[in-house]
Amino acid sequence: MPLPLTQPKKGANAPGAPASPAQGGPAGASAKEEMHPPQVDGFKIKGRLVKGKLKDLSSVLRSISFLELAPEKDVLNVIYVESRDIDKNPYLFSIIRIKEDELEVLYTIPSEIGPKKRRVDVIRYLLNILSLVDSSYSVDNKTVYQLVENAIKELAGSVTMDYNKLYTSYDSLKKEVDDLKKKVDRLTEQNQALTSSNYELKTQNDDLRLRVQQLEGLSDDALKGKLQEWVAEHSGTMNISEFTKVYKVSDARVEEMLNKLVSEGYLDVVQ
Repeated sequence: MPLPLTQPKKGANAPGAPASPAQGGPAGASAKEEMHPPQVDGFKIKGRLVKGKLKDLSSVLRSISFLELAPEKDVLNVIYVESRDIDKNPYLFSIIRIKEDELEVLYTIPSEIGPKKRRVDVIRYLLNILSLVDSSYSVDNKTVYQLVENAIKELAGSVTMDYNKLYTSYDSLKKEVDDLKKKVDRLTEQNQALTSSNYELKTQNDDLRLRVQQLEGLSDDALKGKLQEWVAEHSGTMNISEFTKVYKVSDARVEEMLNKLVSEGYLDVVQ
């Protein structure tokens, strides 16, 4: 089985190369969007088959759904394709070539991913694979330790002052966000308290409004009776302001009822 390296298909453009102009189309027109082919890097580690055969490792690794296995003579290729290009060719991928006495890792580095970060990701992935086959296959730990150490050292060395400034700015913004969250929590509590207080005031206002409506809801006959009682109890005098305060009736309505009582002969106006 051929390995999915970034080699051009026969009769087609290589991944990332500009497509040929379509027949009959204008010169220089591209049929497909241009992509830059990724770089390829790799490393080797001494290994040793502890028991069984290389094909026995296939049964263990085949359980990992995202892996593809490509056995060759004296080699087991473990392929991990993370993404493909527009032509469906492998673009971001790695190949672990397991031999009886050696393990070789090949991987692509796209332009949008830093080589140092990509190497760390590949080493981390390799360690996961080795943990699955450690009972049947072992590697030179010293070499692995050196790979890990160098990768971390290179990655740490790439941290510049710009990153430190960025982190400081991030830390400062994070504190501001935390302070704002606390302020929002306080304002939320205050808003809930005001909402509760407003609800209580609204309830009281509704009760008072209902009471006023009940008092103002005297029928005309009832109001006439109250007016006659008032005049009788106050020696024939009528103080409209005091009456409206007691019975919560508007001045205009009281005057209207008094005029009716006079016109109907129930009350007389003393000059």
